[in-house]
Amino acid sequence: MVKVTGGGRTVKAVAAHLVYISHDGELQLETDDGERVSQAGQKDLLRGWHLDLSAGQYRPPPSTKKPFAGTKLVHNIVLSMPAPTPPDKVFAAARTFARERFGLKYRYAMALHTHQEHPHVHIVVKAEGLDASRLHIDKAMLREWRQDFARMMRDQGIAANATPRAVRGRNKGAERDSRHRTKGRGTSHALRDKIEGVARELARSGTIRDPAHAKLAETRKAVVTGWLGVAALLDKQGEPALAGEVRQFVKGLPPVLTDRERIATELIRHVNARRSARTREDDLVRERILDRTR
Repeated sequence: MVKVTGGGRTVKAVAAHLVYISHDGELQLETDDGERVSQAGQKDLLRGWHLDLSAGQYRPPPSTKKPFAGTKLVHNIVLSMPAPTPPDKVFAAARTFARERFGLKYRYAMALHTHQEHPHVHIVVKAEGLDASRLHIDKAMLREWRQDFARMMRDQGIAANATPRAVRGRNKGAERDSRHRTKGRGTSHALRDKIEGVARELARSGTIRDPAHAKLAETRKAVVTGWLGVAALLDKQGEPALAGEVRQFVKGLPPVLTDRERIATELIRHVNARRSARTREDDLVRERILDRTR
């Protein structure tokens, strides 16, 4: 997996992220020139990147109505693999990826994290290149990066492939780091508003109608057709067992649900669970009353 989790817009924010990916200095950072940087060297590293000279060079034109949040000084990128992938192989592939994609063009620093179940590498890439060009990351570039990282993992002897979420039967992408942390603290106003809106619609009509469902269903139909075509081809090639696994995978695909439909499903499940608990409690109360009157 390759994802962009944001990027600092102030030198202070970038410095804080370096502290985070180094686990408060417990881990050394590896830079684009192969240098190992301890916590004591992080300030010198940032000074060498001259981030303070980048911020004023890309201001929006005066006619822009949107408030200017500041220029993104760095991109925060994460490369990860599922357990039990050996962490050293993940880091080796990430090092190759960073060298091929950013080497001699953009300054960067990276660190391997193994404290979670899946080993992953954080890369902080300066958004302004050595030739003063800007690194702009779009969806097409991310697809290329995922394919590159999968190839580099295969070079390490690890079976890896970059497939779109829809082909894997996943409707929802990973949330950005900040949004995920906010939800984890229970302080997301946007999420609360969305839940309240879904609850009101359920109370009013008993169901949720989301226009986005049709597009998701159409994508799923195309994916299922494609996988069944693969299964048919495997049958012709004399691989019935593998064809059966493909068909089993198709049967096990999760239901097609939009964000709002997923929230509605969880709300209904929660309400039903509470009703069931109240019913059991009422039954216990009635039994106690009957016991007392006997």
